[in-house]
Amino acid sequence: MTSTPRAPRTRKTAEERRSDIVRTAGRLALERGLERVTMQLVADELGVRPGLISYYFATVDDLLCEAFVRAVGRERAALLPEADAALPPVRRLARLLHRLNGEEFTDLGRLWLNARHLARYRPGLGRAVAEQEAIMRDALTEVIEDGVRSGDFTTADPLGACVVLLVAIDGLGAYANDPSPFAHPALDTLVFTTAERELGLAEGTLRHAG
Repeated sequence: MTSTPRAPRTRKTAEERRSDIVRTAGRLALERGLERVTMQLVADELGVRPGLISYYFATVDDLLCEAFVRAVGRERAALLPEADAALPPVRRLARLLHRLNGEEFTDLGRLWLNARHLARYRPGLGRAVAEQEAIMRDALTEVIEDGVRSGDFTTADPLGACVVLLVAIDGLGAYANDPSPFAHPALDTLVFTTAERELGLAEGTLRHAG
């Protein structure tokens, strides 16, 4: 009688293991909230000892900061993908605004709300939030500046227009945690009409350009 040899187990590299930890922490943060993520919880999810988590991250705050940065970095790449870089600025901006309506970005809106709240008590997370906000401002301002150069957008202050638009987006995100979401037609078009007003576009231009 012969036995079938077992396939050799592949040992993960340190980088792969670290990536698994950060990805799991990010998922748990989306599902349960940043404040409820512990090293023990992440270890349980991965089926490893808590000591392995602390080997890569000195504190749970260090882990949560990296998980947050990873999550919002993926969000930014999905909202403004490199594949859209060659598109006219109007279409790039319209696609970003349409994508924000997806359920994935509702969950990430909750994560942003959660992180901004906890940032009051966790300086490391506060720095991570500020850095990621600055990166998003720069990326969106660049799209607006491209539109000004091409003649598609009209504004004397691209950064100011960007800030107004992000405030409108964040304002809608404030409803993400409502158990019974408030609905009104004005909210469905708010970010589009705000962007169109700030950038000198005719009403409906961005809503119909995605």
